[in-house]
Amino acid sequence: MSARLIQLSGVIIDMIYSVDAVPAPGTEAVVYGSAIAAGGGFNAMVAARRAGLDVDYGGTLGSGAFAGIAEAALKDESIGILRPRLDGQDQGCCTVLIDRDGERSFIASSGADGVVTDADLARIVPGAGDWLLLSGYALHYPGSRDALTRWLQAQAGRGLDLVFDPCPLVAELPAEAVSAALGAAAWVTANAEEARVLTGLSAPVEAACKLAEGRKGGALVRAGAEGCWLALPGGAVSHLPGHKVAAVDTNGAGDAHTGTFIALMAQGWAAAEAARAANISAALSTTRRGPSTAPAWDEVQSVLERAEAPA
Repeated sequence: MSARLIQLSGVIIDMIYSVDAVPAPGTEAVVYGSAIAAGGGFNAMVAARRAGLDVDYGGTLGSGAFAGIAEAALKDESIGILRPRLDGQDQGCCTVLIDRDGERSFIASSGADGVVTDADLARIVPGAGDWLLLSGYALHYPGSRDALTRWLQAQAGRGLDLVFDPCPLVAELPAEAVSAALGAAAWVTANAEEARVLTGLSAPVEAACKLAEGRKGGALVRAGAEGCWLALPGGAVSHLPGHKVAAVDTNGAGDAHTGTFIALMAQGWAAAEAARAANISAALSTTRRGPSTAPAWDEVQSVLERAEAPA
């Protein structure tokens, strides 16, 4: 049986507005473009699929108009749905503001994606070679936090290839839930600020080393255009520089990085090479507008081949 990624975190619907600037309180933004699209847990799944990995959605899919958009998007990307739909509750949504510099700001609210029970998780049966991805958002929502925390506590020491992405709300997560996620995760991938919150260490290289301690895999600390720091257990750490591009929209870049990294690791790549390719995927994703803009694999491969070609 081939490896796959199982996404444990929910798909939501992004309502995306391209604005001159995020408005000050009491004012209105000047909008020059808008779109509605699947987002949240969807973005990393898309990146993994485009990098050649089979993907299944293990999160909750509800009912209603937003759930219909999410289901159609999953099917368009050939992503399997592992669980029956939840009746009576639609997917959550996120208002995304993208300013002229390509930076994004979020206001999100959960729906069916934020409802997970013990019985739901019992349906998730990873096979040999499968990887799993969990976002801290799922640990933030009251309707999914407790069941996931119990499930994570039960996975500690079982050797699952679980990747934990703490999310921008990491400082708001309950300590017990964070501890359970860190205890079960083979890999932690976080941006520099999230890594600082988790470790108390401001330097990304030091935070990466701390997050990698005792893991089956290691840790990645992402730093946008600067690339990422890769740390392995035992203190080995390296900086993988970013791929230079003219960014227009950074929404979903971290997810593109994570999905690509998982896909390549699941296909047997060395961690440093997977991280280097993930940097390229994330950078290319910022050159087009939208939340799920991970590039096709041949685009990433082309950049890798040019970098490896003799001068």
